[in-house]
Amino acid sequence: MKNLHGTDQRTMAFINLYGVLGTLEELCTLDGRAREILGEKRMAVGFQVSNGPCATLTFDHGTCALSEGTDRCDIKLPFSTPEKFNGMIDGTVTPFPSKGLTKVRFLTKEFIALTDLLTKYLRASEADLKDPAFFQTSTTLMFYTIASAISQIGNEDRIGKASASYIPDGVILLSIQDGPAALIEAKNHRLKTVKQLGTQPVSARMEFGSMEIARDLFEGRRNSLACIGTGEIKMSGQVPMLDNMNRILDRVGLYLA
Repeated sequence: MKNLHGTDQRTMAFINLYGVLGTLEELCTLDGRAREILGEKRMAVGFQVSNGPCATLTFDHGTCALSEGTDRCDIKLPFSTPEKFNGMIDGTVTPFPSKGLTKVRFLTKEFIALTDLLTKYLRASEADLKDPAFFQTSTTLMFYTIASAISQIGNEDRIGKASASYIPDGVILLSIQDGPAALIEAKNHRLKTVKQLGTQPVSARMEFGSMEIARDLFEGRRNSLACIGTGEIKMSGQVPMLDNMNRILDRVGLYLA
């Protein structure tokens, strides 16, 4: 299913799993309440979407890690279509486990509490954003969601794949000055977001000048070209990588609006 912007439900499912739910990894690192919700529990929740993504979120003593596949999950949630998985994210579809029915209380208690907390940060109110600490965490989580969405759109979205086809092999460092950073790795025109920085050489860099500038760009209050002109966004390295990543970044807003 596509809409007027050319977005599609299958790509949205990849973004929802790897971008949105994947940001629970950082939520558990950044917010003590998330760790309190989980306590000492260990539970692995698998999501298998027909004609879509398949991955497991493993919660372990206040931490969260996303991994490919559902072979080692305790609870497995199958979805017959990407639309139904997206419906779960939107709160309009209630999934039924194919494995771990006796452990479903984790879904209705801890998992829901975590996703509600994540939503509070990603769909922040103006009142909440007046708190500097909340603003910092909210913008950091938004950054990681967007960084992950770039790769999913480059790999799955029709227009995004066209842009990715022009990105040569290499690594783009995406960062906010004095804030979070992530790598976008390109290989054979497939993209992968890495949220832990390594020692690999970087082919291109794009840095937002501050958390405030990044937030304004993410929410469409500033124009990226204007910010490049004023030096509020700094770019260096291979121009084709940056140009085509920026085209993909433009699509992110259509999916995450």
